[in-house]
Amino acid sequence: MRLDAAQVIVAVRSLLEAQGVPSGDAELIADSLVAADLWGHQSHGVLRLPWYIDRLRAGSMTARTEPAIVSDTGPLLVMDGRDGIGQVLAERARTEAVRRAHEFGVAAVGVRNSNHFGTAMYFTRRAAAEGCVGILTTNASPAMAPWGGREKAVGTNPWSVAAPFGDRVVVVDVANTAVARGKIHLAKQRGDSIPETWALGRDGNPTSDPAEAVDGVILPMAGHKGYAIAFMMDVLSGALTGSEVGTGVHGPYEPTARSGAGHLFLAIDVSAAGSMAEYTERVGRIVSEVTSVPPAEGHARVLYPGEVEDRHRQAALEAGGLDLPQRTIDALRRIAHEDGVVLPF
Repeated sequence: MRLDAAQVIVAVRSLLEAQGVPSGDAELIADSLVAADLWGHQSHGVLRLPWYIDRLRAGSMTARTEPAIVSDTGPLLVMDGRDGIGQVLAERARTEAVRRAHEFGVAAVGVRNSNHFGTAMYFTRRAAAEGCVGILTTNASPAMAPWGGREKAVGTNPWSVAAPFGDRVVVVDVANTAVARGKIHLAKQRGDSIPETWALGRDGNPTSDPAEAVDGVILPMAGHKGYAIAFMMDVLSGALTGSEVGTGVHGPYEPTARSGAGHLFLAIDVSAAGSMAEYTERVGRIVSEVTSVPPAEGHARVLYPGEVEDRHRQAALEAGGLDLPQRTIDALRRIAHEDGVVLPF
């Protein structure tokens, strides 16, 4: 079912407010989930809301996000999220990192004891829009086996880098597994099969069944390289910030367990490194060179990183909004009925 994006934001915000989430925080979370759907990343969109609400109801994630400062040197800040909502904490980290980068040229903000924050590029894009290169890392609950092993012990541990490019942004958002775990949950919800290159079932064999993949092991991207990058992202996100690491991190799919997720946000003020105009010309040169390469068979043209999301968003809005799975809509209606919330659809 395709729904108007503004209506979905109102619905998500209302459902979160019913759990005691302050209006401003609820608006931020709703906007981030809808943005993911508009970009074509349904695995990190509105389908995640029921998991968040289960955690709010269980008390494993607090409705009021009230972080405490652990360390503050000026260009470096570490906050204890105290089990607050991941999106709210990531946005506060971004805001502080950008503000301090404008003052010091570069800044880093670490967050411990947080929760899942959705799509990383939602926050790095915002930093880029304010003239900074934004780099965001996070750890996650175990999903893949370490290279050479057969049991999952390493998270997808995604990361994103975004940089300004005139009135646009160049951006990448990467999970270090062959696919983000949310895409497997999305396939399960839609009743679709998955490529056998994504995951192994409990028996250790490749599977096309998303239900088996959820219980099994997701394969790393690029073999040993994906494992090594995921490992180092856990060092940056968890070990460095003082949060949980490895098997100590719990995901949004577990309603009663404290997450223990950690994040690290780095911001670099482009204008502090040199002329913004000259920087933009150089990025434009890279974009021009890659997009002018003749397309391979099966491709209409070469895109620069981040362009596919911008195109998908524009197409979705022109088509009337979000194309949500029916099961996601049913879940929203169930929650609304339980909490006495009237949805606009």
